[in-house]
Amino acid sequence: MIELFTADTPNGKKITIMLEEIGCDFKVTKIDLSKDEQFKKDFKKISPFGKIPVITDHENGQSLFESGAILIYLAEKHNKFYEAKDRHTINQWLMAQMGIIGPMIGQHHQFHHYNPGKSEFGEERYFKITKRIYSELDERLSSSKYLAGDDYTIADIATWPWIARHEWHDIGLKNYKNLSSWYIDISKREAVIKGYQFMNKKEFPPQP
Repeated sequence: MIELFTADTPNGKKITIMLEEIGCDFKVTKIDLSKDEQFKKDFKKISPFGKIPVITDHENGQSLFESGAILIYLAEKHNKFYEAKDRHTINQWLMAQMGIIGPMIGQHHQFHHYNPGKSEFGEERYFKITKRIYSELDERLSSSKYLAGDDYTIADIATWPWIARHEWHDIGLKNYKNLSSWYIDISKREAVIKGYQFMNKKEFPPQP
């Protein structure tokens, strides 16, 4: 059984979606970020940087932090969404999410959604970067059904929850035909809906 320490964020939803996709038995231990529970001593024993999500696999006592590492671990263990023949491509798109898509869109959230009016430079910078990310993803999906090729993989699972906050971005997902189609296609998956709703059963992925 997997114990998931998490909060209702895109990084958290990556893992609940993955756990639902692989049909894994799991329980959620909620970490209240507003109360700085992620910085408590016991939590930092399994998450040195005080970040969610973290999993503990109670079958073997293994704990992992960093959402990309967790996705790879679960994919390898269950032999799903991480085909050996495609791993170099999957890894590139997964690392792009971890290093570019998530951090840059996350900064857009901070300046545009949470703290508007505090930094014109920050708002303009990360709006432009997020808009460029939309364009680059749209271009990739013009020639590929999914990010790493013809198959749905952990690269898609990692990226989709960030685009699921498109209403916060004020960029207009519907203006990006290929990205929008990819997003809608994934949002219809039963496991994605269940994983998205892990903290609120009445919440559904917002449509373009």
